[in-house]
Amino acid sequence: MTSGDKIVAIENGNTSHRTPEQQTYREKRFVSLHTSVAGLEAEVAQMEAQLAETKARLKSDPSTTVQRHITLLHEYNEIKDIGQGLTGLIADARGVRQVEVRREYGVGDGD
Repeated sequence: MTSGDKIVAIENGNTSHRTPEQQTYREKRFVSLHTSVAGLEAEVAQMEAQLAETKARLKSDPSTTVQRHITLLHEYNEIKDIGQGLTGLIADARGVRQVEVRREYGVGDGD
């Protein structure tokens, strides 16, 4: 039974106590609601198709992509830590601040 069939069943249940105006209003309201439901069902189908198309275009599973991103971030952080350690050693050997060594090698504050 579709949502429209359920509404019809409810509508047909108790029509004897209504005026003709009430019945006409209820019928118009039913048609309006039925049209709205049909439109929403079509919209859902369209969005599901769009989602399936988007998923098909992905190069890999989203969880795989996230895991790869995390792995790359760990590698980046390790490399950055090594670089900061090296600039610290150079700065100590020269007796200067690390900022001066980073500037000399072209490493910016955001790097």
